Amino acid sequence: MTRAAITGVASYVPEKVLTNFDLEKMVDTNNEWIISRTGIKERHIVAEGEASSDMSVKAIEKLLKQTGVRADEIDAIIVATVTPDMLFPSTAALIQNKIGATKAWGYDLSGACSGFLFALKSGGSLVQTGHKKVIVVGVDTMSSIMDYTDRNTCILFGDGAGAVLLEPTEDEKFGIIDDILYLDGSGGDALYMTAGGSRKPASQATLDAGDHYLKQDGRSVFKRASKDMAQVSVDILNQNNFKAEDVAIFIPHQANKRIIDVAASRAGFTDEQVLINIDKYGNTTAGTLPLGLDEVVRENRIQDGSLVLLAAFGAGYTWGSTLLRYGPSRKA
Repeated sequence: MTRAAITGVASYVPEKVLTNFDLEKMVDTNNEWIISRTGIKERHIVAEGEASSDMSVKAIEKLLKQTGVRADEIDAIIVATVTPDMLFPSTAALIQNKIGATKAWGYDLSGACSGFLFALKSGGSLVQTGHKKVIVVGVDTMSSIMDYTDRNTCILFGDGAGAVLLEPTEDEKFGIIDDILYLDGSGGDALYMTAGGSRKPASQATLDAGDHYLKQDGRSVFKRASKDMAQVSVDILNQNNFKAEDVAIFIPHQANKRIIDVAASRAGFTDEQVLINIDKYGNTTAGTLPLGLDEVVRENRIQDGSLVLLAAFGAGYTWGSTLLRYGPSRKA
C-alpha cells in the first residue's frame, strides 16, 4: 500500500525576539513567574508588514532548496493556520503565487494547535490517491491576535512556520503509519476569538471590546490537554503494537512545559525521548510540530526510518496524534 512519506522539513521564525524581560516592561509579570508556570524564556515576533504567508514562503524556500524540488513540481499546498493573511484569498493561494508553484492547487485548514496534524492527514490522503508532491505548512502569526495587556495570554504565544514535503513510498520502513484525530466542539468557550467572522463582523464596537484578541480559560485547557494528549499518544501506540520505548522522539505540541511534562509522563516517555523547545519559541500554534520536527532532524536526533510520534491539543477542542517513520530524506 502506498504511504505518504515526509521526505524533507524546514522552518522559519522571525528575527525579532520578545523576551520575558521585555514583557516585564509591558505587563504585570516577571521572568521567574513565566518560566516557572510555562517554561518559556522568549518568543519570536514578526516584523511590521510580515504575515503568515511570508513566514511560510521562507520555510518553503528552505525546504525546496534542501530537497532539490522545483516549485513547479508541487501538486498541492495545504496550510494549517488560524491567522491567515486575510479571510480570502487563502494563504495557500498567496504562497502558491509567491513561490511560483504554477501547477499546484491548495487550501487553508483551521484546526488551531492541532492544525498541522489535520493537514498531514489531508496531505497524506492526497498522496495516497495520486499526488506526487504535496507541501504541508503549519504557520501562525499569533502576535496579530494578541492583547499585550493581558498577562494570562500574551506571555504564551509566538510566531513561526514549518513546512514538510510529502511524497509517495511503497517502502514500509518509511511513511505515515497511522493517525487518530478528534474534535469536541463543547470546548469552544475555553479558547476562542469572537470577532472577525460572520457572527461578529469587524466594527468599532468589536474593536473597543477587544473582541479581535485571543481569549483563553487556561485552567480548563490545561486539564484537557494534559489528559487527552497523553491518552491519544498511548492509544495510537497500542493500536499499532508499539511501546513507548520503541519511539525515537516524541514531539508534543508546545503549549506549556507543564502540560508537556504531564502528557509525556502519562504516556511513558523518558525525558530524552521528548522534544521541548517552548523555551525558545513559545506556543506558535500550528507551527509548533513542524518547528519541532525540523529541529530534531537538524540536530540528528532522528535518522531515516526513526519512529516519530506527534501529538497536539488545541482550540475546538481539537486533538490527535500521528505516528510515522521519518524519511527517506531528499538531498538537493
